[in-house]
Amino acid sequence: QVQLVESGGGSVQTGDSLRLSCAASGRTFTNYFMGWFRQPPGKEREFVAGIRGDARISYYAESLRGRLTISRDNAKNTVYLQMNSLKPEDTAVYYCAATNMVNFRAAGSYAYWGQGTQVTVSS
Repeated sequence: QVQLVESGGGSVQTGDSLRLSCAASGRTFTNYFMGWFRQPPGKEREFVAGIRGDARISYYAESLRGRLTISRDNAKNTVYLQMNSLKPEDTAVYYCAATNMVNFRAAGSYAYWGQGTQVTVSS
């Protein structure tokens, strides 16, 4: 089992930045590819960013590339998502998740999920 706890969400204005954190416990953290997903109101959960266990390679949703940075501190068992230039359409519940499957862009590939943290961006 892997337990994941997100934090760092909140209500911000357009153009602001936020850094989300996800603390992991349980099995060996570096064994897992970590992903961030988001679920806007009334929409499906979508892949935002992901990072390999050794932190050497990261991936982003193309529409969000350039505004986001995913990182991980394996010594602290924590993954981060830095979000800049936030827009109202970024409003969503943000989830971190862990997987050891190849298809990391699919939510169904992830066995472990956090409870989510709300991000609300107002204009």
